[in-house]
Parts: sequence; C-alpha cells; structure tokens
Amino acid sequence: MDHTLLAQAGTAAASNVTLIKSAALLGAGFAALGVAGSGIGIGLAGAGALEGMARQPEMAGKLLTNTLIIAALMEALGLMAFATSMLLYFYGSSI
Repeated sequence: MDHTLLAQAGTAAASNVTLIKSAALLGAGFAALGVAGSGIGIGLAGAGALEGMARQPEMAGKLLTNTLIIAALMEALGLMAFATSMLLYFYGSSI
C-alpha cells in the first residue's frame, strides 16, 4: 500500500470540499441579490400605481387591487430568493 497516494487523495478531497463550500457561499450572495431586486420592483410598481391614481382618480380602486396582487407576487419571489440564499449559506457553512 502506497501511503503517498493516500495522502494525495486526501488533499484532493479536501480541495474539492473547499471548492464546494466556496461555490455555495458565492451562490448565497448572488441569491441574496434577488431580495434587493424584489424591493426595487415593489417600489417601482407602487410608484407607477400612485402616478396612475393621480392621473385617473376614478380608477384608484382597480389600480390598488392590481398593485397589491403584483406586490404580493414580487414579495413571494423575494422570499424564495431569501430562503435559497439561507439554504446555500448554511449548507456552505456546514461543510
């Protein structure tokens, strides 16, 4: 049995674990950007709805309903991005 080969195999396995951990943490950072994108999207949708309500006050009820539905869908995407980033972070930290 060649102990040199066993030592080299252990080193290669350790570098693969480091690579996987680094990729998981990097992915967590990129997934966290989705939360910021969701916030920006909700802000833009709210601004557009307020502008539309100011231009046509008689459509305020319909615009408000549609805006709340859109904001809820965008927030759901933001929560999914947050959950994904947390899962990747804790997976990368536990390796």
